[in-house]
Amino acid sequence: MTLDKSKVKKALSYRWAVFGILAFAYFFVYFHRVSTSVVSTDLQDTFGVGAASIALLSSAYFYAYTIMQLPSGILTDSWGPRKTVSIFTVIVAIGAIMTGIATSFELVITGRLLIGVGVAMVYIPIMKILATWYRKNEFASLSGILLAVGNIGALSAAAPLALMTESMGWQQVFFMLGVLSLAIAVAAWVIIKDRPSDMKLPSIQEIEAEEKGEPVPEAKAVEKIPMVKALKMTFGAGMKFWPLAIWFFFMYGSIMVYQGLWAGPFYKDVLGWDKTTFSMVLTFVSIGMIFGCPIAGILSDKILKSRKKVLIVGTLVYTAVWAVIWAMGAQITSQIAWMAINFMFGFFGGFFVVSYAQIKELFPLTIVGTTTAALNIFPFAGGAILQQVSGMMLTTRTAEGYQLIWLFMLICMVIACVGAFLSKEKPRVPVAPVPADTTKKGQPSQ
Repeated sequence: MTLDKSKVKKALSYRWAVFGILAFAYFFVYFHRVSTSVVSTDLQDTFGVGAASIALLSSAYFYAYTIMQLPSGILTDSWGPRKTVSIFTVIVAIGAIMTGIATSFELVITGRLLIGVGVAMVYIPIMKILATWYRKNEFASLSGILLAVGNIGALSAAAPLALMTESMGWQQVFFMLGVLSLAIAVAAWVIIKDRPSDMKLPSIQEIEAEEKGEPVPEAKAVEKIPMVKALKMTFGAGMKFWPLAIWFFFMYGSIMVYQGLWAGPFYKDVLGWDKTTFSMVLTFVSIGMIFGCPIAGILSDKILKSRKKVLIVGTLVYTAVWAVIWAMGAQITSQIAWMAINFMFGFFGGFFVVSYAQIKELFPLTIVGTTTAALNIFPFAGGAILQQVSGMMLTTRTAEGYQLIWLFMLICMVIACVGAFLSKEKPRVPVAPVPADTTKKGQPSQ
């Protein structure tokens, strides 16, 4: 069986349109994640609420996001990415518009919850699309690019969002974000196809087989695995799942403790920096991730050709950065030095992206949404729990108080290193060379 070259070309080109609209949607996942910090003062002035209410508003996104992870995987596997992303992006639009026209703080919180529910259903469908439209050695690279796009979204929710709110008002900005989300939902419904066969195109597995000179497999109907069985296969997978889950809990949780909570207060309380200064220094974490995520993917796909090796290298260096922050943080007063530390923190922290490729390859393709969503529960749970624990530990905002938190994070990362070493990886099957004088064209080597 030989594939139609025109259909192969169309499949390999159309997938970029699918990835493009999904990446654009993912840009706003991160944008909404950090937007509260920018408009918090405006919200306090508009509704007369205090810091505790603003903290509740910010956390509403994360609670909704965490709760929706398993439903995201289940719906992705049952409905398909196209339907899941389109419907829940409409929910994002409703939440943003509700925020934009809110006459009470309760309505703003409701809007924030709806935004959290909606954006939670974007990442897992993208992972499914990458698994069905792209080659195995492209998955980690594109995951890295996707995370870089997300971090650009986070940066865009800083100074650019502040400028927009100053020029037209925060509620008008959110109303416009809602309208834009509706446009993204429509584009997703029109452009996204769950798999190449939906366009009567060859699957990526068929294309890969022909590229390798192997027999092209006959197209088969997609086997549906029941939800309960998929969950049992995932959570009952033992060493295939739990070391990665534990690693991710501490890895991303420690990132959120530093970047999302205590780094700014540490710079202010211990180093005496003003908000403008420490905000600028802290952006280097996101800048590091913008570079680190795609580079980790390329290392995994093209150079080391291993998920686990990249995971271990990134975790070890990231842990070493934590050791520097713990041992020397209070003594380092140079802004340039902290920019370098934060860049390294984000760069090697961004190596977490390869874990999605690692878990995807250990389970059947038909439940990739469920397995990825199950894994994705742990980083957000880690962020929520470790932030709460670290807050209980910080009894005095002194160098010693923060150093105790940094030591706790270092210990957590030592545990994460153990998880990284114990994690499993699907072994790569080497492709045997094809002798030119003995093998017929299009036939596999013997």
